[in-house]
Amino acid sequence: QVQLVESGGGLVQAGGSLRLSCATSGSTFSINTMGWYRQAPGKQRELVAHITSGGYTNYADSVKGRFTISRDNAKNTVALQMNSLKPEDTAVYYCNTFPVWYQWGQGTQVTVSS
Repeated sequence: QVQLVESGGGLVQAGGSLRLSCATSGSTFSINTMGWYRQAPGKQRELVAHITSGGYTNYADSVKGRFTISRDNAKNTVALQMNSLKPEDTAVYYCNTFPVWYQWGQGTQVTVSS
C-alpha cells in the first residue's frame, strides 16, 4: 500500500512563501505523473499542478506564475514551492498521482492571512 505524506504547511501572511513536500513509499514513483491538489472549506478538491515523469509541468490558472512543482525521483518526493501567496490559497494541500490512484494522505494545512 503506497503511503503519501505531506508536510510543510503553516500560517503565512499574504505575499509570503511556503514550500510543501510529499514523500511517497511507492516503488513506481518515478513513472507516475504526480499532482498537488487542494481543498478549501466548503469547496471541492481541485488540481493545482502536476508533473510528469519526464518533468513536464502544468498549473491551474489561479496559481500560474506563483507556484512551482518539482520532483526528485531518487528520493520519491514531490515538492510545491508557493510564492506570492494569497488568502484564497488557504486550503488543505494533498499530493497524489494524476489522475488520482492512491488513497489520500492527511494533507497539510496552508493558511494565508490578509
